[in-house]
Amino acid sequence: MSVSVLGNAQRDSLVSTEEVVQLAKTNNLTIPESELADWAALLAGLNHCAKEILEIPDYYPAVDTNLYPRTEIHRPEGLVETDCGGWAWKGTVKSTKPTSNELQGKTLAIKDNIAVAAIKCTNGTGAVDWTPDVDATLVTRILDAGGVITGKAACENNCFGAVSDTSVTGPVHNPYAHGYSTGGSSSGSGRLLASGQVDMTIGADQGGSIRLPSANCGVVGLKPTWGLVPYTGCISLEATIDHVGPMCKTVQDCATLLEVIAGSDGIDDRQPYNWPQGHIKFGQEIASHLSSTKSSSATLKGMKIGILREGFEDPMTDSNVATASRAAIKKLGELGAEVKEISIPLHRDSGMIWMVALPMAGTTQGLLANPAGRKQLLFPTRSQQVGSVLSQAAFDALGPGGQNIYLRGLFLQQQFGSPLHARCTNLLRKLNDEYDRALRDVDVLVMPTIIFPPVKICPEGGRTLGPLPMLSRTIGATYNTATFNSSGHPGLSLPVGFVNARDDENVWLPTGLQIVGRKFEDLTCLKVAASYEQRNNWKELKYGGGSK
Repeated sequence: MSVSVLGNAQRDSLVSTEEVVQLAKTNNLTIPESELADWAALLAGLNHCAKEILEIPDYYPAVDTNLYPRTEIHRPEGLVETDCGGWAWKGTVKSTKPTSNELQGKTLAIKDNIAVAAIKCTNGTGAVDWTPDVDATLVTRILDAGGVITGKAACENNCFGAVSDTSVTGPVHNPYAHGYSTGGSSSGSGRLLASGQVDMTIGADQGGSIRLPSANCGVVGLKPTWGLVPYTGCISLEATIDHVGPMCKTVQDCATLLEVIAGSDGIDDRQPYNWPQGHIKFGQEIASHLSSTKSSSATLKGMKIGILREGFEDPMTDSNVATASRAAIKKLGELGAEVKEISIPLHRDSGMIWMVALPMAGTTQGLLANPAGRKQLLFPTRSQQVGSVLSQAAFDALGPGGQNIYLRGLFLQQQFGSPLHARCTNLLRKLNDEYDRALRDVDVLVMPTIIFPPVKICPEGGRTLGPLPMLSRTIGATYNTATFNSSGHPGLSLPVGFVNARDDENVWLPTGLQIVGRKFEDLTCLKVAASYEQRNNWKELKYGGGSK
């Protein structure tokens, strides 16, 4: 690398030879004494340039608060105002001059890892105190479409949680059974939607965080194809698995909201450059599909559906959940689809590979706010609170999920280093190729979203349980979801009935079927889900306890 600018170091930017020696020693290096003065001069010039850059105003998409006013922002209190933990923040944000009416009259909650200017963004943790002065791209698009944002939905601590009791704002209770999990990490998004607090919500998903709460709360949630929806303005966990997408009560609403938020924004480097907003009219396409098939009993004629055999084979799979999913798949066949079994043996190991890969990159990006090598909107005011390593206070403020990722990341880096992450990356590509090959023969793959019913939550946030029992509750939760974050395929969770809680056969909780499609063919997933929804009322279906 050449020295493009040396910089004329001011007195407060000078670097001594002693500082050079200490820098080298800290990093196990030795620099010849004859070169120390040269390196001191080079680093002094660099020091000066860095300080000059910090004096240049930052560059954010400006928020016009006259066009997008925000009022009545406050932290809700008590079970009623928080909707049993669903709300992290409340307030009203809308456009005074919407450019379309696609979401006119619709109220929305935004997951609390997504920037909405002037509203604190907790990301579920007390480790960082940050109020953004920028709106995420999807927020602006929602407002321009006439949607009204009524607050921020609670999310799990640092978004590292599959059970809804680790957020700094408090536990989030399942809308169908108080004391049970909504799933995570988009816990509040699932709760607020299912309880009727809002018409639509936005979730973010790195291992299942849209789909798990959707399955547990009986709503429709889509993890779009990687890069379809701009992640700009959302707190990153790890760039290669970051997704943000719609959670809604119906497939039609899900498609309409996707239509509004999808498309390149010119900032997020995950996105294709040739996919402008509105490129596919998802909402209109689903409305047309449902209208054209309204009088037909073969709404899925010509569609090929693959049952992923390994998606049912994990030992943790609950028999009632499996029965509910197979019953839903049978109904898809009755709608005219050709249904056949597909085997992808590597799917069994996908969770293990994902689990090892995530901490090595997620520690740096998600916990230390350092997504080096990416072109996207970054937040210096937030990252300066984190530092190059977590302080004891920051570590203590994490939930067990975040602590687990941090310690695992440190351990794996120390014991195995970059070669392990490189191996994981290559194996994840192999998984991707296996799914792609299967999807040449079928249009979608189907399997249970989460393989067991919602578990009970710990009202105290889990500190009394300890990390092992706290985290043990989530073993297997992301078995069928996390792998598609790494591959980038779209995955939709569709409610297909109720199942018994494992600890109480008198408690009935929702379960979901996951529909996975080819990349950028999210519309196919939506059509399959819409056809099922059109002919079936999932709330009338029960599996377990002698009821069917």
